Amino acid sequence: MKLIFAVIQGKDADNLLTALRDNGYRSTQINSAGGFLRENNVTVLIGVEDPYVPDVLRLIEQNCYTRTQYVNPLLPIMEPGEFYVPNPVEVQVGGATVFVLDVERVERIP
Repeated sequence: MKLIFAVIQGKDADNLLTALRDNGYRSTQINSAGGFLRENNVTVLIGVEDPYVPDVLRLIEQNCYTRTQYVNPLLPIMEPGEFYVPNPVEVQVGGATVFVLDVERVERIP
């Protein structure tokens, strides 16, 4: 048995959760924020038997996309009277960070 932790961008959560449900996988969603851009992230927890791990990873790959986004850098500390015009910086966001962990024991409590 494996426990899959997938940290994904919030924009991809609905599509991934629907795909998992449509393919018979149970999942738990934990909302969070963080990272470089302080944007909405979702951690999806999925427990599956070992042979199903490649299928779940395929669903994650098909539903979680990398995007290009422009952000303004933080303003530097300036002296009074100085003028600073920040240029937007192009960064890539999205995709997924996935952890696959061994599970020693699973119990469902009604």
